[in-house]
Amino acid sequence: MKRAVPLAALLSLAATPAAADTLREALARAYRENPTLTGSRAQQRATDETVPIARAAGIPTLGTNAGYNENFLQTGNSLTNPARQLTAFAGVTVPVYQGGAVKNSVRAAETRVEAGQAGLRSTEATTFTDVVAAYNNVLRDEAIVGLNTQNVRVLDTNLRASRDRFQVGDLTRTDVAQSEARLSLARAQLQSAQANLVSSRENYVRLVGQAPGVLEPPPPLPNLPNSPDAAVDVALQNNPALLAAQKTRDATAYDVRVAQAGRLPQVGVTVGEQYNNFLGSLGAGQGFTTVQSGAATTLGLQLQLPIFQGGRVSAQIRQARALRGQAIENATATERQVIASARSAYAIWRSSLEVIASAETAVNANKLSLEGVRAENSVGNRTILDILNAEQELLNSQVTLVTARRDAYVAGFALLAAMGEAEARDLGLDGGPLYDPTVNYGQVRRSISDFRDGPQPQAEAPGTRNIPAQNATVTRPLDPALKSDVDRTPALTTGENAPNR
Repeated sequence: MKRAVPLAALLSLAATPAAADTLREALARAYRENPTLTGSRAQQRATDETVPIARAAGIPTLGTNAGYNENFLQTGNSLTNPARQLTAFAGVTVPVYQGGAVKNSVRAAETRVEAGQAGLRSTEATTFTDVVAAYNNVLRDEAIVGLNTQNVRVLDTNLRASRDRFQVGDLTRTDVAQSEARLSLARAQLQSAQANLVSSRENYVRLVGQAPGVLEPPPPLPNLPNSPDAAVDVALQNNPALLAAQKTRDATAYDVRVAQAGRLPQVGVTVGEQYNNFLGSLGAGQGFTTVQSGAATTLGLQLQLPIFQGGRVSAQIRQARALRGQAIENATATERQVIASARSAYAIWRSSLEVIASAETAVNANKLSLEGVRAENSVGNRTILDILNAEQELLNSQVTLVTARRDAYVAGFALLAAMGEAEARDLGLDGGPLYDPTVNYGQVRRSISDFRDGPQPQAEAPGTRNIPAQNATVTRPLDPALKSDVDRTPALTTGENAPNR
């Protein structure tokens, strides 16, 4: 199921030239500098090298060797046992037939490269999902800190009014104590919310590599599936983790054939040039001279025919088949996980949307309820505890709304990730070209040079040691829909209409 509006287009709406950080900027920075991603790319480059390593076993090899012998004890004459000898040999060995071991090794390596490329896509999707969660966690916790700060301010106003009314005899010590207790609890909740905010910001630093600034609200996710079955259908076709598991399973079939090749004969041809020089010691002291050096061109045929190998080959075949069985089961397990992830993300997303709708209704209702309770308190029909409870219910519904918004967005993005549609190629990230694992593979897959070492590895992802420790300061203004006007709404009322306690 293709989306009518690409995710990249929606993210581009967030990339405004404002000073605030956007989700697209966070994803782009994580794509460039997250060490999990950069490390996975290095691992994939290492996997690429398994192909030329496997191919090398079927390519002719050129080698030389030389030796010098000095005989200190001679039992024969200089014709049968010369005093010294220099030998040198240069030859080419050509593998002719190895039972299909090389061919299947290469195919297994190529299939594992494809599995690694799909696995790299899966790592991208997982990292992006983590970044989206961290981004929204900061937004959520900033809002919760703002709500709790607002609640502390309201309860502090309530407590001061309660003490004033206690002084004039309108309230009792119990009313004041209730206000004090609720304010102390609110301050404790604020401290906990601030600690959660610091933790979320530090996690953002870990994933993105920089401290979060004033984060803009993320753009809406486009055209998510309308049923869990539709999500699963796309996921089974596109999920990169599943594709990687399936490719790994396919590679093990070639491993079995490689093991079976151990029972077959191997044929090779060697062509070489042999040089010998006795350095004047051949025939020395015999009264005549003879040729001291010579060269010969050799052509050899090597045939290895296994007859008995102590059960090693059978054990290797059984081992390869057992590992193939494991890979088959792993592919099934991954398929189950993909199905469960897609269905679970869909359920959480849909549920969170319902919670958002209910929480918005609850917030509006609790605002009206609080205003009504305060008004009724002014004529003696409500107690201080009623006001405190109404304020707490409003706070609870506001926190529920903020949390549900975060859960809905993260679950929606996780759903796209499960469907294989939340990777770098889907996001249209700025900051340079995307990393293409096929480029390195194309450069090395047919390389036969023994002196192409490649560059020395250098750190790509920067450290975060120099980033200051995060704090709980909130600079982003609270959502007007959540904000309560403390100055306009009286906390408590004193006067002749106040309840007589």
